[in-house]
Amino acid sequence: GTIPDHAKKVFEGVIFDVYQWEQKLYDGSTTTFEMLKRPSTAEVIATKDGKIMLQDQEQPNKPRFLSLPGGRIEKGEDPLEGAKRELLEESGFASDQWGIYHSVEPTSKLDWEIYVYIAQNCAFVQEMELDGGEKIEIKWVTFDEFLELIDNGQLVWIEQNLRMQCIRAKYHDPSKEELRKIIFGG
Repeated sequence: GTIPDHAKKVFEGVIFDVYQWEQKLYDGSTTTFEMLKRPSTAEVIATKDGKIMLQDQEQPNKPRFLSLPGGRIEKGEDPLEGAKRELLEESGFASDQWGIYHSVEPTSKLDWEIYVYIAQNCAFVQEMELDGGEKIEIKWVTFDEFLELIDNGQLVWIEQNLRMQCIRAKYHDPSKEELRKIIFGG
């Protein structure tokens, strides 16, 4: 969604800001519209030796979960630079082969963009630099294991369009080969 220039910030939070504005309706009346804004986020499909990196994570107030590496893009930070920083901090791995898979605004009531990147041939370059509220264990899975973990609901913290494409790939061989080429190259 897009917040109009004349909207007023009525609340500023740690992650979410709330904006309101008067909106003219089709019948000529007006009403107050409201929208949330949050920093954009990045998810990284990181590969090495034909496998995909997953993170087994613990965070306060959340049950343990599997995810792709990623996180919030900082204010003024280029989304790709944010993705590179998040991958390095959360895993200690880096890559010099990056590409955008896609970006999406998942809901109309929230000004928020999710960027999904592919980082091929990752290499370990340093120890993790985790936030105080993160416990992360790195796991490497095959492409088939990746698709199965998404389909069976164990990997739920993943951008929804990517999730649907992965489930389709699991059950449709041409889609599977196309996705495999996108993720691993070739």
